[in-house]
Amino acid sequence: MRGRCRRVAAAALVATACLAAQENVYLTEVPDYEWHLGCFGTACGNLIGFWDRHGFPDFYTGPTAGGVAPLNSYGANYDIRSLWASEAGRDGRPWNKPGHREDYWIEYENAAPDPYVTAQRIEHTPDCIGDFIGLNQNRWRKMNGECDGNIDGFCFNYWDKTGARRLNFIPDESAGTPARDLQSGLRAFASFCGYEADVFSQLIDVSPETPPGTGFTFEDLQAEIRAGYPVLIWLQDPMRKSQPRIQLSQGNPDIHGMLAYGYLVDSDGTRYVRIRTSWATGDYEFREWAFKTWMPNPWDYLPPRGVIGFRPKPKILSVKREHGQVTIRWHAPSSELYDAETGARTRVHLWVVERATSLNQSNFQPVTDPTDLQEAVIPDTNEDSAFFRLKLVTP
Repeated sequence: MRGRCRRVAAAALVATACLAAQENVYLTEVPDYEWHLGCFGTACGNLIGFWDRHGFPDFYTGPTAGGVAPLNSYGANYDIRSLWASEAGRDGRPWNKPGHREDYWIEYENAAPDPYVTAQRIEHTPDCIGDFIGLNQNRWRKMNGECDGNIDGFCFNYWDKTGARRLNFIPDESAGTPARDLQSGLRAFASFCGYEADVFSQLIDVSPETPPGTGFTFEDLQAEIRAGYPVLIWLQDPMRKSQPRIQLSQGNPDIHGMLAYGYLVDSDGTRYVRIRTSWATGDYEFREWAFKTWMPNPWDYLPPRGVIGFRPKPKILSVKREHGQVTIRWHAPSSELYDAETGARTRVHLWVVERATSLNQSNFQPVTDPTDLQEAVIPDTNEDSAFFRLKLVTP
């Protein structure tokens, strides 16, 4: 991310008042955090904060805002930044316990060895998003044949250059250990929090780097948003895979990370993405789905290169038999989609509990009506054993 841009209160590139929209939908209650120790750390904080508020409360369990990821990172909410960059003395962490900031951060774009290396101490055990995605960690060389890093403020993602979608990809250790990138790190962080997730990455279709007929399309984005899933957007000039940095001749190139959580199609068919910029610039930020810079300053040439999708999976927490009833509790996606043209609000994720007396797939039968809650109580049929699962149904 460009250092000077993190201090810019960027105006929206498209004013909604000037658009007569055919479609204008977005997901509600998406955090808008201020830049802190890296654009993709902040963007991932917005993403994971969203899911903490929408069905997965164990993604953030610290003391800030009563243990629920807040919608901003100002004032009393400042320490939510520890979600992606833990720090000694912040968010309940002891002052004498180094975290992400103490072990990896010096200053923006610094390419010197990490502080834990120069201090000759053991780095802390990973405990925040930034740790898992490789943010600010200067330990890898020739990542995907592109660059060395990661310098302070940056991370990396391994793309499939054929334009195909990568699902649950983990890089090999040829660039260094532990093998980490953004997509694999998000999945590892979910596991750290006790959840499972499917994570995909794909080059965007409008980029000249992407082979014709391949890549992530605007229609793919619409499908993700309507299904209730925000999408990370990776901005980078695809012709610049590395950049000279002090102490690194082929360091990370300029990048920026944003979070897409809605879209707009205006009356002439022009397509826009509603985004969180990672600078806490508010609700009316749109970028055209086109290969042009998405940065607020035209001299910062950072068009969209690719996307990273994150789909956390439902998890049954407990099944309890008591007084002739069975209570099933779970964590699962629980998004709301708002249509700005009609004013309609739709609960995107509805869940049905299915029961079976064996693990034979054909044996499972629904035992509840669709619900957007995270608990169901059903009559106990007094069977010796039973198996339960959750099934997503379309609203």
